Amino acid sequence: AKMREAAELAAGLSNVYLRVVWDVKLRPRPWLDVIPAAAVVPEWTWGTLSAATVWRELEPLDDGGGVWRLLEYHTPGAIEYGVYRGDVGTLGMQMPFADHPDTEFLVKRTDSYGRQATGVDRLLITHMPNVLPNRVWDGVPDTAPLGRSDYAGIEPMMDALDESWSSWMRDLRLGKAKVVVPQSMLDTDGPGTGATFDLDKELIVALSGLLGAETMKDSITDIQFKIRVEEHERTTKELRRQILSSAGYSAQSFGEQGTVAVTATEIAARKEESLTTRGLKILYQRPALLEVLTTMMWVDVKHCGAKGVDPAAELTASWPQAVQPDPEATARTLSLLDAAGAISTFMKVKMREPSWDDGEVLAEVRRIRDDKTQTPAGDPFNTRGVEPNGQQSDGDVEPGFDEGQREELDEEPVGGGSRPELAA
Repeated sequence: AKMREAAELAAGLSNVYLRVVWDVKLRPRPWLDVIPAAAVVPEWTWGTLSAATVWRELEPLDDGGGVWRLLEYHTPGAIEYGVYRGDVGTLGMQMPFADHPDTEFLVKRTDSYGRQATGVDRLLITHMPNVLPNRVWDGVPDTAPLGRSDYAGIEPMMDALDESWSSWMRDLRLGKAKVVVPQSMLDTDGPGTGATFDLDKELIVALSGLLGAETMKDSITDIQFKIRVEEHERTTKELRRQILSSAGYSAQSFGEQGTVAVTATEIAARKEESLTTRGLKILYQRPALLEVLTTMMWVDVKHCGAKGVDPAAELTASWPQAVQPDPEATARTLSLLDAAGAISTFMKVKMREPSWDDGEVLAEVRRIRDDKTQTPAGDPFNTRGVEPNGQQSDGDVEPGFDEGQREELDEEPVGGGSRPELAA
């Protein structure tokens, strides 16, 4: 859930930060805290985050003493805290931790300089960009590692979409039917009281010389302006398509092109832009994910007493397929390849579960072989080649199938018939 939140913030704000926190009084294990880019002042060394200052505003005090802020300066192995009182535009003066109730706990946690040793020789905060590079900040110092938002460069088109939608809503307001009646048909309670017309009145009496038979149809008229539905719909739909394409997404990913069932290949072709953007974002999210998970493992061992956790282990991360193939089509393909003798059990399992690694595939292959060995084909009663009431010797187990070759089975019917020796 936290990574989902971080990915959404990064898509709109160009980048996000992940911080590892722990408190054994609340949870037995460390967890992630997602920090928006606006709340972090980063420091870079060769394009890599080397230090960061995280800030947030504290609850205002009753005495109206200005704006209180808590700053955390993160470096490898330590965090330095500082509480400041200022105003909206200035940081102000540094104050003791005990002066604000939200920071009193730092008095015992930090030393005389406001520093806390983390016990982990690495940053507890990790930077995760959306995608790189950022074209808008080209040439601005210390902005090269910052990511690029999905909205970058498409703001004018979004303004045009807003204007088109506002024009459509204006047509709806102006398109409301208007009724025009002559002044002589208004009801009045006397001079100076104004006049009204009852729209719910069902019967109106025509007076001689005022509303004759020929003029009655022109006495009450209605005005109905045209609502340009088709023009506005085509304009907004095209702007929406251009916005999605410029952001790197296919219209199919947002419900366009109908909902007709198609094959996985056709879906992948329609969502090509979205799949390309997904792969690009994974390139930047995978290193950040592995970095923050390694940091979390170190914190878990150091402060939460985790057992059996090796923080020095090399981690890997994989993402599932964005478009899942049709299971029926996959089964037909595997059946044809197996009938032609052109595929091994290993590759059959690999095609069925593309996200599995080699270890998981080999484990599944062993389970398949064990199942075939325990219940050979053509033995519906699971007699394993012995008399139902007889004893089976240890070395009389019928072999199963091996990968790439098939051993000859004993002569026995496949369709569930009885064995010759049993029939005798």
